[in-house]
Amino acid sequence: MGEHGSAVVEGAVARQSLVGRESEIETAAGAQLRAVARRRQPESGGIAPVARDQQRPTVRVLCVDDHLVLIEGLKAQFAVDGQVRCVAMLQSAEHVIDVVAEQRPDVVLLDIEMPGPDVFEVADRLHHLHPETRFVFLSAHIRDGFLASAYRCGASGYFAKGDDLEEIVEGLKRVARCAEGTFIMGSKVRARCQPPKQRNGRPVARGATPAGPPATLLDSLTQRELEVLRLLARGLSNADIARRLYLSEGTVRNYVSGVLSKLDVADRTQAAVLALRAGLLNE
Repeated sequence: MGEHGSAVVEGAVARQSLVGRESEIETAAGAQLRAVARRRQPESGGIAPVARDQQRPTVRVLCVDDHLVLIEGLKAQFAVDGQVRCVAMLQSAEHVIDVVAEQRPDVVLLDIEMPGPDVFEVADRLHHLHPETRFVFLSAHIRDGFLASAYRCGASGYFAKGDDLEEIVEGLKRVARCAEGTFIMGSKVRARCQPPKQRNGRPVARGATPAGPPATLLDSLTQRELEVLRLLARGLSNADIARRLYLSEGTVRNYVSGVLSKLDVADRTQAAVLALRAGLLNE
């Protein structure tokens, strides 16, 4: 093989080595190597290589939060990281489904406490309409009700607004590439939850609970029971809940009885107080 052929082979091996190590490199130098590896594409048919600033970022994020200062801070951190980009911003969850269909983000970052529709109900619809899109919750509060609702509507993570911006950005990147069913938590959320147990003799990765939700007070309730409890706590009658959820009154009565039994409370008032304390009403 001539010198030219050897150079081609060596170049190909070098490119393959760089690409194969991408998932293992987490430093700033590693990010630069990945960028170089992506740019080194063989020339074909006179097509010019794509310029660096025209390359699509690794993770596309839709930010849904009415706290614009926080979002601007996250966008600045995205720019520093270089692998994440905000494709759109919303100040309520009202148009999330439409914007996801239009922008096709990799991850949706959802504030829990916003004006407008119930964010958990919107997230549940998002999960069924666009299962390929991951979403994570962001909140100033870490409450049992929030955690339980986040996990059961299909979220891939939960972060506190008190977490470092860099940690949130790294979490979004992890969510974008994590396995289905993984639940990534920020450091403050992990501190609130019970540490996950070892499963099959192997420890769970830090910050992730792939085989189950974080342990919470409302963990025994199904998603539908949580919806019933949330409406019950807002003062709706069985008839009102039935109309809201398109169920019969008899079915709602059964759900209410199941909720009271699982929560070990005597009546609707005690259940409503428990829901309020757990933050299930999105105060």
